[in-house]
Amino acid sequence: MPRRIDYNQVAPLGAKALGGVYGYVAQCGLPPDLVDLVYLRVSQINNCAYCLDMHTRDLIKKGVDVGKIALVQAWREGGSLFSRTERAALAWAESVTRVAETGVPGSAYEAAREVFDEKQLVDLTIAIGLMNAYNRMAISFRNTPLAVFENDRDGDSETSSAS
Repeated sequence: MPRRIDYNQVAPLGAKALGGVYGYVAQCGLPPDLVDLVYLRVSQINNCAYCLDMHTRDLIKKGVDVGKIALVQAWREGGSLFSRTERAALAWAESVTRVAETGVPGSAYEAAREVFDEKQLVDLTIAIGLMNAYNRMAISFRNTPLAVFENDRDGDSETSSAS
């Protein structure tokens, strides 16, 4: 699908504001791999191809095992592959992202608070909210994932995958 609007060009101050939040999250003290796992999970829930592509690549560049990345969507079945902190962050990300369905119940909050202190939980929630905003921008304005450009460049644009 062709891009509808380049929102970075049309509203550079808005894009810069989102970038400022991104910068805050990057330096807030949460482990970068944890944040990227959360970004990936939020993007999976929202079905944002652009962000799925980007955060998968980020995790691979950081040396996260491909098997772990592949199981983020089914993290509950990943056993010890995901740490207690990662499981808590992914559960919180799911509840917050699906706020209209979940209402973020007390049980979700209590489970998250068993692992995260107040600042960590607020920072994690900022990261989740930010990724939801980015997903909505990318989906609404049809940002094209890098994988599509790479596929087109390789001349395989008519090849389809069976997966």
